[in-house]
Amino acid sequence: MKRRIIEIDRDKCNGCGACAEACHEGAIVMVDGKAQLMRDDSCDGLGDCLPTCPTGAITFVEREAAAYDEKAVLEAKQKKMRKEGENLPCGCPGSQSRKIEHAECTGAESSHAEQVSHLSQWPVQIKLAPVNAPYFDGARLLVAADCTAYAYAAFHERFIKGHITLVGCPKLDGVDYSEKLMEIIRNNDIKSVTIVRMEVPCCGGLEHAAKTALQNSGKFIPWQVVTISTDGRILD
Repeated sequence: MKRRIIEIDRDKCNGCGACAEACHEGAIVMVDGKAQLMRDDSCDGLGDCLPTCPTGAITFVEREAAAYDEKAVLEAKQKKMRKEGENLPCGCPGSQSRKIEHAECTGAESSHAEQVSHLSQWPVQIKLAPVNAPYFDGARLLVAADCTAYAYAAFHERFIKGHITLVGCPKLDGVDYSEKLMEIIRNNDIKSVTIVRMEVPCCGGLEHAAKTALQNSGKFIPWQVVTISTDGRILD
């Protein structure tokens, strides 16, 4: 398949090893003092390694490459952790996928509905979310800038309730989420997409990524964008 993947210019590489440390998937190793992409299927194409490179030796390219094998990457991580004396048979708790069930509110609790969590799955970070998960089947997808939940007081009740939630910040993460979101939309039965962003300009990156993902998915799915002001109001 043709997809986005990193390319390392060995002539520019100074051997600092920062990219290998930043690569959560372990796709980059140091060989003879230079960074090298060892396996195409271990590179998720999100580019955590790019911002760490001081010489600009790492770039994105579009080429034929094996599909990203998330399962194999997780198994490799577990093997490495066991070798180092750690034992997490279910993988890192922060990225372990699971559905969350909440008890129904009754009596006095119902008057405080906005205080009840409506989060229905884990993880929520776009970078950590699996491309395929049972909870995506028939989901109403919420793609939100991570600041929105802090700015808008009733975020759970107004936005998270009834949705599968993915959050991120392209400015802080320094990555383009469009390909990851496209794979989620294309490979699952997503019923709708709601994009919630802040009014600040940097949040435009999240909106652009979600719109690009929708366009490139080849599907026609209802979508909307909601903008939150920095003082906690819905602007549109």
